[in-house]
Amino acid sequence: MSDNVAVMEKLQISGREKAAILLVTLGPEKSAALFKHLKEDEIEALTLQIANTSIILPQAREAVLMEFYDICLAQQYITEGGINYAKTILERSVGEEKAFEILQKLGGSLKAKPFDFIRRTDASQILNFIQSEHPQTIALILSYLKPNQAAQVIVELAPERQAEVARRIAQMDRTSPDVIKEIEKALERKLSALLTEDYTQAGGVDAVVDILNEVDRTTEKNIMETLENEDIDLAEEIKRKMFVFEDLVILSGRDIQRLYRETPDTREWAVALKSASDELRQLVFSNVSKRLAAMLQEEIDILGPTRRSDVEEAQQKIVNIVRKLQDQNEIIVARGGGGDDVIV
Repeated sequence: MSDNVAVMEKLQISGREKAAILLVTLGPEKSAALFKHLKEDEIEALTLQIANTSIILPQAREAVLMEFYDICLAQQYITEGGINYAKTILERSVGEEKAFEILQKLGGSLKAKPFDFIRRTDASQILNFIQSEHPQTIALILSYLKPNQAAQVIVELAPERQAEVARRIAQMDRTSPDVIKEIEKALERKLSALLTEDYTQAGGVDAVVDILNEVDRTTEKNIMETLENEDIDLAEEIKRKMFVFEDLVILSGRDIQRLYRETPDTREWAVALKSASDELRQLVFSNVSKRLAAMLQEEIDILGPTRRSDVEEAQQKIVNIVRKLQDQNEIIVARGGGGDDVIV
């Protein structure tokens, strides 16, 4: 048994207590980022646990952090090379016993994922393998790939199929294991013996957003224009998630200056920056005049408590301006898939 496990068993630390200790240790900014990925009831339970956590023993803090690090490392190994690869690397680095403990804690992550064989295949080979399949089948397969890998495939599809596949990914929710088995069988691939019998989550708007964030601008534009004609509500939902306010940090100083000239309302910027990271605030402050930066900081300081809805509304207005300037080729939003965007 590892020292970390022994410490937590001795202190009788529950799973929820571990989570609370981890969040307190990480600090408010990183904890807030993690909360975005949790369900409402999970957030409420953890918030209550944090509120009831008054003293954290140093040995408990260290044990929780080390366990979290070990699990993250193991998950990375699994993602890179599969379960056997993770097991081999962990055994070499921490020993067979601790490697077994770490992999046991990952639980469901140890079950082979659908289409695991495809994730380790070159994108051009995947394209040759699936391009003649039905759009729904292609959508299902791409949903299980890494976004950059799926993007490489979708870019090479015929333009009329790109939007169709993107739409099906966005509207996909849960797929029965029986359906997955049939598709894998039809593709003459062996289904992993560890495939869970539970329904597996794949697709959805977030999945298509991740893919579109990786493709080139031309492909994205073709898909979005088609979706706007066929399903405006879905297109708007995708747009809202494709570029959020905090993504302003990827803009150049020149683009921030152009954006500020387009939206010179100091109060609106102050409200939008109310919940922004220090990195984003510094980027904005360093690309406006000293006088404007001072005015902006003063406006932020005197705002006081601000409703989340007001902050989100102000941020969304600025994000909408970013999209408009991008469409006019006046600013460039860095894209994973490259492309030929130029400033005109």
